[in-house]
Amino acid sequence: MRTGLTKQDKTTDIWFDEKEPLIHIRTHNTALKKRLLAYSRRYPAICQQTDADEETGCMEFEIRKGRFSFRLTAPYSEERRNAASKAAKKHSGNLTHPIQKDVL
Repeated sequence: MRTGLTKQDKTTDIWFDEKEPLIHIRTHNTALKKRLLAYSRRYPAICQQTDADEETGCMEFEIRKGRFSFRLTAPYSEERRNAASKAAKKHSGNLTHPIQKDVL
């Protein structure tokens, strides 16, 4: 979808306070919109789409606290990065799906 917005303008805002039981999410991110939309359809009592802007592609959701989380991951050590690289190279010849072969 062409919106005329730059990538810098396509933001995701997540806000909540300690008092309210809901988290408010406003996003242009396609993957997040799809996940939240699917979740809201499956669990309408927990998550609801509250607004959508067809012109900019932005969607807004409310979701109960405790249902939305952030995952913080530690950076890989050089040793772990090298081990993962070697394992990927070792197993890259075992790919059977044609799309996987094209990616490499």
